[in-house]
Amino acid sequence: MTLSADDLQALARAKQQLEQPGLAARIGHFVGAPIERGLKALPGPVSGIVTTATEKAVSKALQIAVTSLGSRTGGTAREGWHKLAAGAAGAAGGAFGFAALAAELPISTAIMLRSIAAIARSEGEDLADPAVRMACVQVLALGGPGKADDASEAGYFTSRAALAQAVQAAARHLAQRKAADSGAPVMVAFAAQVAARFSIPVSEKVMAQAVPVVGAVGGAALNTLFIDHFQTIAHGHFTVRRLERRHGEAAVREAYERL
Repeated sequence: MTLSADDLQALARAKQQLEQPGLAARIGHFVGAPIERGLKALPGPVSGIVTTATEKAVSKALQIAVTSLGSRTGGTAREGWHKLAAGAAGAAGGAFGFAALAAELPISTAIMLRSIAAIARSEGEDLADPAVRMACVQVLALGGPGKADDASEAGYFTSRAALAQAVQAAARHLAQRKAADSGAPVMVAFAAQVAARFSIPVSEKVMAQAVPVVGAVGGAALNTLFIDHFQTIAHGHFTVRRLERRHGEAAVREAYERL
């Protein structure tokens, strides 16, 4: 099926959103310093803090996704409000450095997930559908791991395909269970796959906070940039899904790759 001119325009915009520069590059551009070049392997203690905080954040996001995202469709995304809330959380956490990450990141991620869900609704998704809820959590895994994955048309679809089975299994489990259970093995496996990819932009965020020039910007501004990054990914992701519902996955991917 051939996409209309309006749909092709929407797809082109989505492709641009999905291929935006990685988080480290955006931070570097924002503060005028090459943050991406300075990223090194995190020291053991800091790496452990990032891993713990990321796993806790994704677990919290999954718990919210299976219990309280709501079911309305349509409406506005209220992205500005979510940016303000994430900025406030970042300001509070930034005052205490790495030690606060385990407490601040789950809060910021929960705010971000609600913003992602609002964007999904604005693109016609029904949050009563377990598959849509899992697609919202999946966005957290689409914001990394950088140039090797994000900067090509194959990257987005490859990332989706890598998580497809886990997303479908989690959605089936949620649909079959009358009581929400984010701790079931299939849900834990899905959360682990998301956390493994989400940890990359989180690590970039943490490393940026350690750079003096970024420290002057503050946790609030950095968190605002962090949520903006994933809001942009969400817009692209749910635009593609909307067009796939209308034209089919194969037609949309073919058009995406031709753009």
